[in-house]
Amino acid sequence: MASQFADGLFQAGLAGGLLFNPERAADPLAVAGAFAVLFLPYSILGPFAGALLDRWDRRMVLIVANAARFVLVIGVAALLVAGARDVFVLCAALTVNGFSRFVTSGLGAALPDVVPREQVVTMNSVATAVGATAAFLGANFMLVPRWILGSGDTASGTVIVVVAVPVAVAWLLSLRFRPHVLGPAHPATHGSPLYTVATGWACGIRTVHATPSVAATLSGLAAHRMVFGINTLLVLVIVRHSGTAGFAGLGTVVVFVAATGSGSFLANLVTPPAVRRWGRYASANVALLCAAVIQLAGATLHMVVMVACGFFLGLAGQVVKLCADTAMQIDVDDTLRGHVFAVQDSLFWMAFILAISLAAAVIPADGRSTVLALAGSVLYLAGLAVHAGIGRGRLRTN
Repeated sequence: MASQFADGLFQAGLAGGLLFNPERAADPLAVAGAFAVLFLPYSILGPFAGALLDRWDRRMVLIVANAARFVLVIGVAALLVAGARDVFVLCAALTVNGFSRFVTSGLGAALPDVVPREQVVTMNSVATAVGATAAFLGANFMLVPRWILGSGDTASGTVIVVVAVPVAVAWLLSLRFRPHVLGPAHPATHGSPLYTVATGWACGIRTVHATPSVAATLSGLAAHRMVFGINTLLVLVIVRHSGTAGFAGLGTVVVFVAATGSGSFLANLVTPPAVRRWGRYASANVALLCAAVIQLAGATLHMVVMVACGFFLGLAGQVVKLCADTAMQIDVDDTLRGHVFAVQDSLFWMAFILAISLAAAVIPADGRSTVLALAGSVLYLAGLAVHAGIGRGRLRTN
């Protein structure tokens, strides 16, 4: 909860400091570039680092990662206050985000080591719901100091400094775990650490390919993340060109993200009984089909409708993600789970960046592109087709 609260606060504070700051400007390509700098490098390198989650004590990984985040967050705040160029702020934020994703992957990989197998689906939903709620609260809490202090570089830096508090709490809590209690139970010991890191990507990909339940649900998840990227860019550009690019504009974007997060929270409640009744295969198929229909309503480009669609798409997308998480936690051996979670994390952001970058190249200046919104429905249907094709007959068990 502490880590996710910090993530929500940091991401929202950074968005406010760079995209909704009157002292800085950002066109659609600049927005896409900002997301790419933040997430793409780690997405490419993440699976290599993820191999270490299967070699090192995951408790120690959490301790070191949270300590590094604390120091780096202070550095990002200092760059904002000093008025540094966007590229320097983004490169520093990239490092913060890399350690944050490392923590998230570590927690996901460790869950089966502290939860009975028969409770993995339920507790995974609980953990995800709690984390999403904390991130939502963190993102919204950002509006308080932003409203009080204003929207300039100094105010943005002050907001980022606040992030250090929950990061410090997360670090202190990680110290309370006993050594090795978070796994891995049988650490990967073949080869040197450098060899383990260097082969992390290939090993993770091979494991995904050899596990149809994981490959199928990750395909559906990639489709959802691509649509989320398109919708995020549409909302950002429409808001920036609607005369509400300041605090009100940022508030509108936060509402959209909050609606998506609220839908995700509801999914954490409905997915366990749905999976128990119909299985992971059918649950994910229905979620993707519903998402394709819901995205059609978003093509109206009315902000209220888009926010409502964000809620239901968040619900559908989280159902698919929970099915993917469960597949990785149950169908993948503990010694390889960190590899696979890192691959998921990589796919999660690479799909988002790819979609938002392609959309930025064709989106009109005012952001009103019905074609882009309709393309989202096509992506969901493509994800459904791949998921159904790979998973038919393989995912019907819980």
